[in-house]
Amino acid sequence: MSERLSGLSELSKQFATGAVLIALLLAAIYSLRAEQAPTPKAIFLIVDGIPADVIESTHTPFIDEIASTGGYTNAFVGGEVDGPTESPTVSAVGYNSLLTGTWANKHNVYNNSIENPDYQYWDIFRIVKNHDTSLQTALFSTWLDNRTRLLGDGLPDAGGIKLDYYFDGFELDEERFPHDDESNHIKLIDQLVSDEAERYIQEIGPDLSWVYLQYTDDVGHRYGDGEEMTAAVTLMDGNIGKIWQAVKHRQESMEEDWLIVITTDHGRDVETGRSHGGQSERERKIWIATNSQFLQPNFYGTPAIVDVLPSIAKHLQLSIPEVIEAQLDGEAFIDKQ
Repeated sequence: MSERLSGLSELSKQFATGAVLIALLLAAIYSLRAEQAPTPKAIFLIVDGIPADVIESTHTPFIDEIASTGGYTNAFVGGEVDGPTESPTVSAVGYNSLLTGTWANKHNVYNNSIENPDYQYWDIFRIVKNHDTSLQTALFSTWLDNRTRLLGDGLPDAGGIKLDYYFDGFELDEERFPHDDESNHIKLIDQLVSDEAERYIQEIGPDLSWVYLQYTDDVGHRYGDGEEMTAAVTLMDGNIGKIWQAVKHRQESMEEDWLIVITTDHGRDVETGRSHGGQSERERKIWIATNSQFLQPNFYGTPAIVDVLPSIAKHLQLSIPEVIEAQLDGEAFIDKQ
């Protein structure tokens, strides 16, 4: 009996040793796979006030190249017409719907004054930092309020400091950028912001970046539809091209998997193209271009601007707190495996 027990004991030891070796081998394989998997990175760009029909009729080689890599689709802002989510088709409202993945009845931004944003609806940068504080974030913007009011960067109620780098506020520097009726100062600031985004992304490669460019909306308000607007869109495409080149450089030279999403915040009125804010089809109709190769059928079924946040989160493989995820009005249009 003792010999049998001794044999069983030895067999158990051998089995345990084998199990340990298998576990170590599997751990090594999983670790190797993790090391080989490219690091996900994301950048989203909002180019202000470009209707879908204008972007589609204008020569935009860089946006076209990005879309040919992934996809292009019409989308919408403004929530549900005559429903509780109906939202004005104005700039800050559109930005915050993208940033929070919710409509104005939740995030409480109904105009460009941004009087009392409801920070309980987390923005994408807060979600990133909650997931992993070591992830690097950046903002390049021609409008200071994007950082100080919409994101509320540094405010305790908004989640504290969420940006590791920001490049903004130049519209307040009238000595360097004298204001003029033609908005040439905004055009120059957009160029400066784009150049810095190109440099920083190529050199640093933050995990999540936001680029905001304003000039097209200023031109639209002044001139409406026409050759001036077309020229402004072409100019913005060139700015996007510089940033796209930086993204491609990182993707080709580093073990990184970049998502780029480009969109606008609203369309324009049908009559002149000078105004926006209402619920006409042209004011509500926007567009999205992306390089993602994991696009789902809903991407081509007229997604909403609130779908951008969960799509970025999916690409970055972020874990979103359950209570925050339950508040989202959007759904991902990519499914990265």
